[in-house]
Amino acid sequence: MTSMTNVTLADLDLFEQAPPWQVFDELRAQAPVHWDEEEAPNHGFWSLTGYHDIVHVLRDTETFSSEKGTVNLEELDADQIEARKSMLETDGVRHRALRRLMQGEFTPKAVAGYETFLRGLTATTLDQAFALGEFDFVAEVAADFPIRVLARMLDVPDADIHQLIDWGNRMVGNTDPEHADVLADSEESEKYRLLPFRSPAAQEVFDYGRALADRRRGRSGVDLVSRLVNQEPMDGIPLSERDFNSYFLLLVVAGNETTRHTITHSMNYLMQNPDQLELLQERPELIPWAVEEFLRLASPVYHFRRTATRDTEIRGQAIKQGDKVVTWFAAGNRDPQVFDDPYRMDVTRNPNEHMAFGRGGPHMCMGNALARLEIKIMFEDLLPRITSVQQMGEVSRLRSNFVNGIKRFPVKVELK
Repeated sequence: MTSMTNVTLADLDLFEQAPPWQVFDELRAQAPVHWDEEEAPNHGFWSLTGYHDIVHVLRDTETFSSEKGTVNLEELDADQIEARKSMLETDGVRHRALRRLMQGEFTPKAVAGYETFLRGLTATTLDQAFALGEFDFVAEVAADFPIRVLARMLDVPDADIHQLIDWGNRMVGNTDPEHADVLADSEESEKYRLLPFRSPAAQEVFDYGRALADRRRGRSGVDLVSRLVNQEPMDGIPLSERDFNSYFLLLVVAGNETTRHTITHSMNYLMQNPDQLELLQERPELIPWAVEEFLRLASPVYHFRRTATRDTEIRGQAIKQGDKVVTWFAAGNRDPQVFDDPYRMDVTRNPNEHMAFGRGGPHMCMGNALARLEIKIMFEDLLPRITSVQQMGEVSRLRSNFVNGIKRFPVKVELK
């Protein structure tokens, strides 16, 4: 093992070619509560790479708050905190009230109502991709599928689907020169400092969402936009324009990005583990359980961040009030204290208490039941139809330490 003294997970170069699994492993073994330096104006952060430490922080919202930012490492001033606040950056009663607005739409029972639609959509998506023979799995399958589900839930036309994908790419890829309009760490991004991800795409999403809201306010629609604009939160505080904007943007990003990357990673892992692919073809009844292993291995979101509200300690390490504490889900999902032989793909792994959606606590991913259903149906349809899949070129990865993403994945399929 090498010394972890100078390692910082703020270094995007660590994430450019592949997830830094060795660094995560060595941090977990040598410095499970590790101080990571950052360039000014940021002040550094604590990295947690052990499963149980991450769970502790996620569940203690009084000590480790989401109010000062969760989705990136940027230290926000008061104006930015106020302008960017979403359900993710809210704790306590207000968080519960905002979450409850949509929670009923994402229960297992509610999302089961989409199964017939999902099966038809999956078949169409795969028919079109397979007809090409050789294709980019991301563009033709993984990116197209979940966004069409979201479009149906938002009741937006199919003609807008590629615009929704583009907005997601530009925002989530704010540290990738290929996707970002303006790189998040550039001087030019100061013009967009009050927008999520420091991205002008966020303003375009806000404008699009508000136009939908204006047409649906006061009407009897049952789509997600109609439910947002025509309900009052349980705490009695109506949604402000900022609240609606941030909620709509969250649906656009979270409803697409993480599922598409999970589907892509899962296909890649199955290709690397043909015995597991063959097992699922022989025993398709295992696919619902295999989805949990897909999620564990994919870990589509590398981390979420909290901020200490008081002086405290973790594993005897002093944490000061105001310190950023970053929970590395991807590292927790490969903690050998929790997962036996964690780098081995085992579609029968049981138990499999992964943290791809978080692990307990009030901020656990609200869309987890829908994501599980989408992934399950995709592989229930895909695997019986193929005899082989070959990688036909380089896998291109997103330059990000927030989203574990694949931009391009060229493949060739042979069908049964």
